[in-house]
Amino acid sequence: MAPKRKRRASPVPKGLPAGQLLKRTRLSGDASSAWTWVGTEISEASQITLEHRLMTCYLSKRNTKPFCPNRYIPPVKSPNGVHTHTIEKSTAMSTAEDDLDDVVVVSENETNNCTKKACRNNPNCLNHLGQDKWEDEEKAKRTYIQALELGENPAVYSRDPHIPVGLKNLGATCYANAFLQVWFRDLAFREGVYQCQLSEDKDKKIEESPIFQLQVTFAALQKSTQNVYNPTKLVESLKLSTSEQQDAQEFSKLFMSLLDHEFQKQTIPSLKSLVSSQFQGQLIYGTRCCHCKKSSERATDFLELEVNIQNNVRLEARVAALLQDEKLTGDNKYSCSNCLSLHDAIRYTELRRLPPVLHFSLLRFVYDFSSMERKKSKHNVLFPTVLDMGQFLKATKDGEPTPQGHDIYELRGVLLHRGSSAYHGHYEAQVFDTSSRTWFQFDDEDVVSIQSLGEKKYTGKDMVDILNGNEDRKLSAARGRPSKRPRLEESERENLKPKNQHESGDQEDVYSSKDAYMLIYARKESDTTSLSVGSTGPSPPEKAMAHIREGNECHMVTLASYKQKEDEAVARFVQQRSAMRDIFASWQTSSSDEESFVVSRQSLETWVAKPFAKSKNPQIDKEPLSIETEVEEVSDILCAHEGLDPRKAGNMKRINAQSYRRIADEFSDKISPAQSPESVCETCVHDLFLEKLYQVEHPRMVSQLDDCCDDDLEEDGYWISKSWVKDWRLQKPKMHSLHVDVPPDATPFRYHVLCEHGELSLHASTRRLISAKATKLLKTLFPSWQPLPSATGPCPICEAAHSNNIEDKKEARKAAEEEKTQLRHMSENALAGNLLLLENVACAVIPTLFVRMWKQWLSRPGDSHRPDNVDNAMFLCKHDKLNFDPNSPGDMDNYVAVIQESDWRILSSLYKCGPEIALTKQVVEEPEGVFETKFVHDIPVCQECRLRRKTDFEYTELTIRLLHSKDSAKDTSTKNLSNSNTRQSRRIRQVRQRSGKTHVMVSKATTVKDIKVMIQDDLKIPTICQKLFFHDLELEDSTTTMVALGVEINDCMDLREEKESGDLSDSSDDGGGRKRPKERGFGGTLLGSSLPGSSQTTERSASASSEEHLGGSACSQCTFINSLHLAQCQVCGNQL
Repeated sequence: MAPKRKRRASPVPKGLPAGQLLKRTRLSGDASSAWTWVGTEISEASQITLEHRLMTCYLSKRNTKPFCPNRYIPPVKSPNGVHTHTIEKSTAMSTAEDDLDDVVVVSENETNNCTKKACRNNPNCLNHLGQDKWEDEEKAKRTYIQALELGENPAVYSRDPHIPVGLKNLGATCYANAFLQVWFRDLAFREGVYQCQLSEDKDKKIEESPIFQLQVTFAALQKSTQNVYNPTKLVESLKLSTSEQQDAQEFSKLFMSLLDHEFQKQTIPSLKSLVSSQFQGQLIYGTRCCHCKKSSERATDFLELEVNIQNNVRLEARVAALLQDEKLTGDNKYSCSNCLSLHDAIRYTELRRLPPVLHFSLLRFVYDFSSMERKKSKHNVLFPTVLDMGQFLKATKDGEPTPQGHDIYELRGVLLHRGSSAYHGHYEAQVFDTSSRTWFQFDDEDVVSIQSLGEKKYTGKDMVDILNGNEDRKLSAARGRPSKRPRLEESERENLKPKNQHESGDQEDVYSSKDAYMLIYARKESDTTSLSVGSTGPSPPEKAMAHIREGNECHMVTLASYKQKEDEAVARFVQQRSAMRDIFASWQTSSSDEESFVVSRQSLETWVAKPFAKSKNPQIDKEPLSIETEVEEVSDILCAHEGLDPRKAGNMKRINAQSYRRIADEFSDKISPAQSPESVCETCVHDLFLEKLYQVEHPRMVSQLDDCCDDDLEEDGYWISKSWVKDWRLQKPKMHSLHVDVPPDATPFRYHVLCEHGELSLHASTRRLISAKATKLLKTLFPSWQPLPSATGPCPICEAAHSNNIEDKKEARKAAEEEKTQLRHMSENALAGNLLLLENVACAVIPTLFVRMWKQWLSRPGDSHRPDNVDNAMFLCKHDKLNFDPNSPGDMDNYVAVIQESDWRILSSLYKCGPEIALTKQVVEEPEGVFETKFVHDIPVCQECRLRRKTDFEYTELTIRLLHSKDSAKDTSTKNLSNSNTRQSRRIRQVRQRSGKTHVMVSKATTVKDIKVMIQDDLKIPTICQKLFFHDLELEDSTTTMVALGVEINDCMDLREEKESGDLSDSSDDGGGRKRPKERGFGGTLLGSSLPGSSQTTERSASASSEEHLGGSACSQCTFINSLHLAQCQVCGNQL
């Protein structure tokens, strides 16, 4: 029978026992243990002893801070064979193995309470200062070496023998890198490049030859000891732009044409025809008359087969579609040269000869007529690893069929275009290495092996998509409805069956990709394209290998140099780690009586981590401990008197004296500041003692005041500031300064009770009564305070002034109401800007400033000042003419107010007014016979003084009117209005209301750029999208100032927001409305030069992708669409 489970112990009850009173002084916990003697043991500062000062910094025996066991003492073996940790009772650096009396076994329970958070403020614990960084030797060594900044380890650039060499992307040369990786793995082509002999030209060095640089590049891919090769020399020899992305297919054709031209210069017959024998096949274009059965044929050589793609359709089906016959009937009949008449005919395309290496160019980039742009097709193409091209190959011209199985091709490479745009993206290559029988992914510098393509089978239900990046992706019915198989036409279904499929009984592997744009197949078991496992391939030429050996040797020297520095650093690390771990194991103090120093916690943490910090001038010396690791001097434990500051006790750590001296001697380090425990500052302890004592005494005094504050107030109370009493009763009064409280009669509390005459204030809400007993208690704390008794009456002077003030306010209010009644029209319309009611009415002008002050006085006559006079002299210049134009809205705003003449006469009777400036708004006939409503005035306008006043400003408000894209600056121009002396038109008002406006403050030195920045902050319109207009002219120079523009006070500018045209990004929508600049392609490069055959190749490649959509020259006899540059039809040979 199993033993009974023991009863779980009851939890310890929380809170106070029944009947026990709560004491606030015991709630502060460990933080208050340093000051528990305040108010209990001593009550005067003169009684403070050294023991009390030590307690303030937790350095006394009486403190509750424990001496935590050292966690970093090396484990030793106890007599019973159990590994334990040792705690040294002395300051010796190590414990003798036979001295077992000094060994104490530490249990787990004793160290559980020692945590980084709990012991952060414990000066007796040195366990959590970063020593753990030194425990893991390998991790510490890596961090230590990184801190020395030895430089990047050149070993990361060393070649993995199982991974091919990558090619560096020089900016936008990924298209070239992809093809170079494919061509390198074609053994026949590589050997031909190696065998190519270059003749030295006096005007041209061999190193500048593209063929030589191709040899060097191939040699680097084969023999380099580094994992990445920089093909800068090859790119420079071809004069390619490293910042311009080019079409990979065009590069392939042009580069092959260049190589073919160089190979034909060679004396070896096999080299002369290397390109044609390795990559060139033959297509037959023919037309067969259905009447006489006679055929006319034309042979054309190709380096790659261009195949249109459809979504989820296999490569064989698209090849069959390329070779599908076309019937010529109806209006498209064939003019037979034998029959001499038009007859139905069949146009056919045949594969006559296939090369050992067959390239399929997938027309991934198509022309979209809706956007008039080239776009990348998203179609998913299916292609097999083994391709039987015998089913498409016709008999030779002599009628001899090709041997069975001779035209079986294996997949050797896939070129990918990553990205959704036809104008941007990234080219990668996935190539099969025949020597290791492994597929590799070539992404410029990054080369990784990928899962072998032969592991998955195509059954019609699974589709492996390794080349798209999903190696484990299966389109199966495991998660729901099965995906539909692509629908194929009957002719395509027939073409999908390999001829020998039923004979072999094996199902081929088929893969899919949405990014593949070229497929490379090699004839199966061809000696020219495969290597035996482990073979290195053809040997590079000696001149090319010289460059590679030089690079390899330089790399080996760099490796050796770095290895030497690393070995020195490791040796130094081992010794320094051992020394520091010895310090960690011995620097702990075991009691307060042990000789020790008090240092900053931050200083110790800095010293421990200093070897891991990066140095500005790293040096590797043979002496492991000779490097000075300066620790910054900090004052986070010292006060202004250069003693230990009790306020910073949480930053203090106690270290034994012997370890401190060893750090200074052996490590050449200075951990400062360091003080003895007895250096606790007496002055700071004295000041803090008074504050702590106040915190103990003050609540007691507040309690006594509360007990007697409201006793016998009616008989012998005294007045005191209400806010002072409220503040002083707080546990921590806001008024409290060092050592003392502010007395009740100090400023500003004095004027809560007394007036400016020293008598009782009239404001009773700011004072209150307290009893005589409470007053006596406060006078013991503030002897100089002389309160007023409750029987004291208010100040007679203040009472008389208060009565007079009330009468004056009543009279002012009455006068304001009378003026408002007499000048009601002026009060309601003077600042409203409503001038339509003043047509054909005699008017006068007054300053706007007067109207504002007058209306402010009307609203608050008792508190605001009444204006003194109406001074119109500001409107007249020194020539006694007007310095403003009444018919210019910009002159009137915020400057002139128009009132009725009757109101002027009333104002003249109430205020001192003058001079009178009269005007009348009426309809006036212009010379052109146009009637305009405008102000007519007797005093003429002085345009010279008006312009001077309008331009003489320090700051002015500029109005910015926002226009719509269909509006013009002339629609809202105020300059023309000012010059023509016409009022603002209705159209302009509609534009302003419709478009909106904002205001900015400008000075004479403000520039157009500053205004645009302010508009951007206010209206959130980017500066690049702003078009500013001033006086109908666009402000194009952003450095122009307001003075140079002639900006006047309260002037206006017009703003039109221009929408940003989105940049062409790597996306499917390439900005249909944007016209693209004509691309120069390979113009200006060596590939675009006039080499024999290069022109034809260039034209063919340029037209290949576009003639399907853009058309060409139609043959009048066979109606075949030929390229525009051809003189004869490719099919029938008819002259075009």
